[in-house]
Amino acid sequence: MELAKQAIMKGTNLAFAKCECCGLTEECTEEYIKRVRDRYSGRWICGLCSEAVKEEVLRTDDVIGKEEALIQHMNFCKKFNNLLLIPPKNPTQELISAVKQLLLRSLDSPRSSPVRKACLVRSESCFSALNS
Repeated sequence: MELAKQAIMKGTNLAFAKCECCGLTEECTEEYIKRVRDRYSGRWICGLCSEAVKEEVLRTDDVIGKEEALIQHMNFCKKFNNLLLIPPKNPTQELISAVKQLLLRSLDSPRSSPVRKACLVRSESCFSALNS
């Protein structure tokens, strides 16, 4: 079995490709990389970002094309990555603030009414009455 895998791997040209949105690096066949680049105007994007672009096209009220959705997703990824690169000025204060926001959200969320369990009430005896 292992020899069969090695024979298959020798026949394929593998290359590393870096996603232009999120920066993830994947090992793919050169043929697959070419297909993805053809699909996204010469850009290589990973499968997760590809799905996000498809979702962006479907969820917007305005009819936008794949290229516009890709640009919107790339901008989102850039903003997100920039937030990760800048360390917080006061990590303790930011943690406290995040916990506070979670608590406020949980207090604001609608509460379901307490569940009342249905009780089984016996109206008569389980034993049949014998009338003689």
